[in-house]
Amino acid sequence: MPSMKSIVPSPGVQRFDSVEQEAFLNLWRTYDRLRMLEDETFAEFELTAQQYNVLRLLKAVHPELLPTLAIAERLVSRAPDITRMLDKLEQRELIRRDRSAADRRSVLIGVTESGVALLDAIAEPLRRCHENQLGHLPKERLKKLVALLREARSPHETEQSSWKS
Repeated sequence: MPSMKSIVPSPGVQRFDSVEQEAFLNLWRTYDRLRMLEDETFAEFELTAQQYNVLRLLKAVHPELLPTLAIAERLVSRAPDITRMLDKLEQRELIRRDRSAADRRSVLIGVTESGVALLDAIAEPLRRCHENQLGHLPKERLKKLVALLREARSPHETEQSSWKS
């Protein structure tokens, strides 16, 4: 079995096919490292990052309700099976579902008081997690990073995306 040292490219051998590939793979690696820390925090509350994101979106409009499709459009990352995710949150009584009076095919989702309480409980541990993830960077560098990430993502966002700005 080769040692880790043998995987490092020999001098003069390119590690990446392009600067774009290098940037992408660095984003992916960074996401993996930072996500690992966040997953540990969410696990303490028996949540996934996606479930947390749904609850966070619903709390932002509470006590109003959002259609399922509006939630799916606003998520940080795509959720291929949002119905199953909502089922799990509903089983834990963190959300509620109502049928739209105007359109019986549309399901409206709202966060429950238990869901709000869970978000309140996770707020400080999650703030500490984010501090652990990125607190070593000065605020000005973080602002520049945010701007660069928005610029990189912008051509790939839909016009109606809430992430477009």
